[in-house]
Amino acid sequence: MDGSTIVVLISAGVLGGAANAIAGGGTFFTFPALIATGLDPVTANASNAIAIYPGHAAAVPAYRRELRMPGRTLLRRAAIAAVGGSFGALLLLATGEAAFTELVPWLLALATAIFWTAAKLNRLIARMNLDSPSGSTAIQFIFAVYGGYFGAGLGVLLMAALTMIGVSDVQSANAQKNLLAAVITTISAAIFIGAELVHWPSTVVVLLGAMAGGYLGARLARHIPARVLRGFIVSLGLALSVYYFVT
Repeated sequence: MDGSTIVVLISAGVLGGAANAIAGGGTFFTFPALIATGLDPVTANASNAIAIYPGHAAAVPAYRRELRMPGRTLLRRAAIAAVGGSFGALLLLATGEAAFTELVPWLLALATAIFWTAAKLNRLIARMNLDSPSGSTAIQFIFAVYGGYFGAGLGVLLMAALTMIGVSDVQSANAQKNLLAAVITTISAAIFIGAELVHWPSTVVVLLGAMAGGYLGARLARHIPARVLRGFIVSLGLALSVYYFVT
């Protein structure tokens, strides 16, 4: 990689890591940057999954107490997340570069819509009676498949899924969200690595930037209103969606 590519990727990583630490949506910075530096969309998606992996996984130990509460229920949810994440990652492999390239603008638009309407989505879902065993399993599986396939907005979707199935305590939901996201990304990352889809030089540069950005974002969280950053990320998501639709 030349110097300009490194600058683009590490900058995207810093911005993405900081965004995730404050309001989420870091993929809107890192995934397009990987494509912009010459990676095909499938490789960029696989590499991005590895690069943003520490975000959710690093948060799991901080929620040890909350994660002891659900007991066997959490183990079942983790198993569903693992199966769904595997299915999504394998689906990406089966999709192929040409088809996935056509899907990119739609996926970005969907992720933007999810990110934009997260609060309203959660309130709507809270009024729906979808906590039956079969409904619960289906919801978790579908969202895990999405996470293994693409992953942008996964945290928002998992919070919505947990609301759907009756997790009303915010701290417990956030703890489970981080664990389930870590399970999904671990499984999908392992599949992508096994399929040799990951472009390691780019991935490592973005990962280093994201780690620095996460630390910076945690320090800036008190000074940058999450609502302001979320508005900027939604605008970025819309702009990227339009760009990929017309190119």
